[in-house]
Amino acid sequence: MSNLAAVAAAAAMMTLAAVPAMAQTEKQTSIVLVHGAFVDASGWKPVYDQLTKAGYEVLMVQNPTITLDGDAAATEQVIAAAKHPVVLVGHSYGGAVVTQAGANPKVRSVVYIAAFAPDVGETVLQLASAETPGEPHAPLLPPNNGFLMVDQAKFPAAFAAGVDPSLTHFMAASQVPWGLGAVQTKLTQAAWKDRPTYFMVTTKDFMVPPSSQRMMAKRANAITTEIDSPHAVMLAHPREVVAFIEKAAEGVKAAK
Repeated sequence: MSNLAAVAAAAAMMTLAAVPAMAQTEKQTSIVLVHGAFVDASGWKPVYDQLTKAGYEVLMVQNPTITLDGDAAATEQVIAAAKHPVVLVGHSYGGAVVTQAGANPKVRSVVYIAAFAPDVGETVLQLASAETPGEPHAPLLPPNNGFLMVDQAKFPAAFAAGVDPSLTHFMAASQVPWGLGAVQTKLTQAAWKDRPTYFMVTTKDFMVPPSSQRMMAKRANAITTEIDSPHAVMLAHPREVVAFIEKAAEGVKAAK
């Protein structure tokens, strides 16, 4: 065999040998990420990058955040597109969305990240308005034409203290209005009642009070972790968020 033929044969063998290895690293669980109010799905980028590198199919929902029903429908569309059983992840108001949409049979577990986890018949407004002595609440401006916004000057410190100021000031300036139709709508389903549930509590949160997060995690009987982080934990601590989501994904794998 000529040297050229030998090199070609060796290359072919290496290619064939690489195929099973690549197949072994492909995860058989899809991750669907659902953002919250005032932002869009781009805030998930650090988490998306790490999860895709780890071999997961990662899909993101772009919620209009106008009505809860509309956001749940958008999430259902993304779930339907997933190739594998789904771990459904919601941040902030996105927790209400995954609570409503997570009854989909493709969803195997639900993950709450600094999120609202309403019960059937509850609204996000009820949870956000609950008294939490000693803890600040989100610096929301009065409703305007059916929408809510965060005080732009207070947004960086309230939403993502410690994150790159150039990013948080841009987020404040590019806020997506939050519709009262999303805030005031009662949930008709609660996925955490019959799905394995995980909850990451952010202890330095000025948008969703930590005591409220703990209450919701406890009643959902969630596997819970706490992290010293602002509300935008996916930007402040993406590695820890990824590890927590992977924990839920491993639970899906073990249940197969």
